[in-house]
Amino acid sequence: MSRPLVALALSLFAASAQAQLWGYVDANGVAHLAQQQLDGRYSLVMGRGEVGRVPGKLDGSHELLTWLEFAPEVKAVQPWLREAAGKHGVDLELLKAVIAVESGFKRDAVSPRGAVGLMQIMAPADQQQRLLEPRHNIHTGAQMLAGLIKKFGRIDAALAAWNAGEGTVRRNGGRMPDIAETQAHVHLVLELYWALLQRSLPATAQRLKIHGSPR
Repeated sequence: MSRPLVALALSLFAASAQAQLWGYVDANGVAHLAQQQLDGRYSLVMGRGEVGRVPGKLDGSHELLTWLEFAPEVKAVQPWLREAAGKHGVDLELLKAVIAVESGFKRDAVSPRGAVGLMQIMAPADQQQRLLEPRHNIHTGAQMLAGLIKKFGRIDAALAAWNAGEGTVRRNGGRMPDIAETQAHVHLVLELYWALLQRSLPATAQRLKIHGSPR
């Protein structure tokens, strides 16, 4: 999608000082934009809202975003990220944010709890070696994350379930549990996802679809 078209779309929503713009790019390269979060796929692209963001922060770390753009370890798995995003219907930027927070793109990472690989997936001992293979780890994690988003209907709840377990979120009515570690983890992933989406929206979108508010 051309930058002038994106600029025009943004200008349509910027007429009011309080305007917000929510958006995501789907697997077909279509940029979906709306003035409010229509469902869990939408992330804040422009505006002052604080939904799903770290309080007090206006943007993700510039240094981290630059590292994610140029680091060899990130570039090495980029084809598999695109592949998994298209196959499982999860935004590439969300996968990248999860991996950055979970493992820092260290493909051989193993946590003290036994979570394995790029996306830090819990698995029985006999499956851990295979999960150290980056492509398998990314596809497995993307499929799991897609299932959680479908199950809970919200990205923040899905990320909470990823961190604290499905049962914990389910017992809290499908909402973010009152666990400081989980809340910090989810907010960090969403903050980075927001910043990555903000950067990639003009570059990755091939077409634009503007959605009105639901009646």
